[in-house]
Amino acid sequence: MRLARLSGLAASACAFALAATGAAVALAPASSAATADAAGGSVYSVAPYVDMSNGQEGLLDTAITGHQLKAYTAAFVLGEGCDQVWGDTLPIGDDSYTDPEIARARSEGASVIISSGGASGLPLAWTCTTQSSIDAGYQALIDDYGVTRLDFDIEGAAVADTAAAARQMQAMKDLEAANPSLQFSVTLPVLTSGLTNDGVNILKAARNAGVRIDVVNIMTMDYYAGTGAEMGQGAIDAAKATLAQMQSVDSGYGYADLGITPMIGKNDDGSTFTLADARTVENFAAQNGVGRLAFWSVDRDQPCGGSANSLPTCSEISQSSLAFTDAFVPYEGSSGGGGGGGTSSDFSLSLSPGSASVAQGGSATASVATATTSGSAESVALTASGAPSGVTVSFSPASVTSGSASTLTAAVGSSAAAGTYPITVTGTGTGGTHSATYTLTVTGSGGGGGGGSLANAGFETGSLGPWTCTGGSTLVTAPVHSGGHALQVTPDAGSTGECDQTVTLSPNHSYTLTGWVQGPYAYLGVSGGATASTWSNGSSWNQLKVSFTTGGSGTVTVYVHGWYGQGDVYADDLALG
Repeated sequence: MRLARLSGLAASACAFALAATGAAVALAPASSAATADAAGGSVYSVAPYVDMSNGQEGLLDTAITGHQLKAYTAAFVLGEGCDQVWGDTLPIGDDSYTDPEIARARSEGASVIISSGGASGLPLAWTCTTQSSIDAGYQALIDDYGVTRLDFDIEGAAVADTAAAARQMQAMKDLEAANPSLQFSVTLPVLTSGLTNDGVNILKAARNAGVRIDVVNIMTMDYYAGTGAEMGQGAIDAAKATLAQMQSVDSGYGYADLGITPMIGKNDDGSTFTLADARTVENFAAQNGVGRLAFWSVDRDQPCGGSANSLPTCSEISQSSLAFTDAFVPYEGSSGGGGGGGTSSDFSLSLSPGSASVAQGGSATASVATATTSGSAESVALTASGAPSGVTVSFSPASVTSGSASTLTAAVGSSAAAGTYPITVTGTGTGGTHSATYTLTVTGSGGGGGGGSLANAGFETGSLGPWTCTGGSTLVTAPVHSGGHALQVTPDAGSTGECDQTVTLSPNHSYTLTGWVQGPYAYLGVSGGATASTWSNGSSWNQLKVSFTTGGSGTVTVYVHGWYGQGDVYADDLALG
């Protein structure tokens, strides 16, 4: 999400920042602020973002006093080394502009969530490497503003910074120990197909630290899928896919732990989130008990003319002032906010990974995740169709309760013909059926002590399969390293454009992955049963080599990707040896 830059206010503001010790001068005693916040209600399920640095405080006041808005998310606090500021330069806890506005909103009955990061900045754990200073900085936000909820908006390259994510989750563990009522959310970019791999790794970082994210808040915006994208249904698709990913990390997650945050009106990619889309999303949230509804932003919830330069302070569509606030606020009084809702039952089904390359005589596994998307959990029977002669597909267990997972095993006999086969995995429940496709590539038996090998490694089949890619990645006829085709990986602001292929190799065996690449920030690596990668930044073809050792299953995922917001990356002639 964007962060508006300050003009005259920033120029005249005192260049004071939060000290590394976390000490700051609070506007009012923390105890009185905390009491006021608690009096307004400890948890609200509608909390749109407000850009605290663009002079739109009048619209926030109207939303609170005239449109029943009970909570909002104040954005954004930025890390600067081991200090923190609002916007560009306004200090934390002693800001003559932002602090009074937060105090005024609280006095009008609105609870506040403090959000750090955003599209133009980073939370403190990404700019400071001293854990005690990170903890103290976040504690200062709690103390100075008397809040019980913190949000961390992690975008762009920051999503892939695993070291910073580990520091962030350790800070949350420390803070929760000191502040038992603290809740925190993590706001992440998303596609209609769910979180990126880096986004899932943020969830894993929390699990590894021994903490649980209270709300995984997804930014259902800017999919770059065309100006005619259906944004309401896109938000629902993203929510369903993300919940399945959340449950693959922690089976205890449910819709009460999910937040949905669209960008109202005209999005940066030219698509439009309409009032009809808002009603679609609000209905879905009420049926499923979604934990939080938000939007970017209250400042934009008004009409305007003009070009994209107006977007920080208006929706650039025809609407009445605060129409989106009015569309979402009724969710506050519905069965939402973690309470469940609809009476009919339904579920979702997803596969991870969705493809594999297996040598004759070998096998591959995948997780079949299910999630309860409405009503109560139900029994789901799993079946597979489309497997070629010589390939057996089984499930363990063959029936699950929605919200649980099963393991798919594809056993490839020595007589199975080489080729790529789409296998349909179907779940049948009391309310209907859902299916997903598992793409199995059968290769020759291989050699060298080996297991499987990469299929379509030179991209000469004329199609991507069995590679699976995000974004606009495709095959091209130029530039190529050899042959007639190469892979073009196309990242965007919210995706690295990653292309994956899962292969089953010999367990506990050393391999070298090689590939020819060109372009800015071209990455080649493996994940899953082994973790290793390398990258280059060049305008001509150069060969990358990655050495790794498989684990007990022998299964790894080979990947190629670029970097957020950078140019296209090309790959060709990959090999495993």
